[in-house]
Amino acid sequence: MKFSIGGSLKLAFRPWVEGLENIPAEGPAILASNHLSFSDSFFLPAVLDRKVTFIAKAEYFTSPGVKGKLTAAFFKGVGQLPVDRSGARGAGEAAIKAGIEVVEGGGLFGIYPEGTRSPDGRLYRGKPGGLARVALATGAPVIPVAMIDTEKIQPPGKVVPKLMRPGIRIGKPLDFTRYQGMEGDRFILRSVTDEVMYEIMKLSGQEYVDIYATAAKRQIADAEKAAKEAVKAEIAAREESGA
Repeated sequence: MKFSIGGSLKLAFRPWVEGLENIPAEGPAILASNHLSFSDSFFLPAVLDRKVTFIAKAEYFTSPGVKGKLTAAFFKGVGQLPVDRSGARGAGEAAIKAGIEVVEGGGLFGIYPEGTRSPDGRLYRGKPGGLARVALATGAPVIPVAMIDTEKIQPPGKVVPKLMRPGIRIGKPLDFTRYQGMEGDRFILRSVTDEVMYEIMKLSGQEYVDIYATAAKRQIADAEKAAKEAVKAEIAAREESGA
């Protein structure tokens, strides 16, 4: 998969990379990245010599039929780990457990602290549960990563990607062993997460927004709904006045 998919991505898109020397040649680490596009989980592993394991929803691995089996094989091949996301709390705990297992096995665990893709290219507040808890439970270094321009290659809803060069900036590892064993303290979790998000912001150059991306998506959806209703009301008013 790394040769076929990774090689094809590098050949077609020619991603540029800074900071590869910050990825350890062996041993565990957590790669904490901003999230602009579905393709982020493919471009980052493509430029690394080591396997990176990300979390993916279990539905990708359990769909029936030939297409479902091919999809499952593809996601397994590119390092995606299935997690049942039914029920918010259960999904979060499953993701944390999976991340800890990857790290304790000496692997690279990839995670998006924002929890979802940015709706507008800005960097949103990191969720303190997953990233910080895995880091404090394992003592593994956290390496901040910034994906650059991937949202322009494959915007949400677009199937066919645009051929252009994305960028990847990899920062220096962050050591949080001073907080190890304190993963039950929500203030420590918030502090660790905010420190990582600050480093991602410096690497990416994105504008930072101090709300969760999920809340921003709800605001955008509500605004779009309100705009549509306003247009309908205006049309109805014109029709009524014309009658």
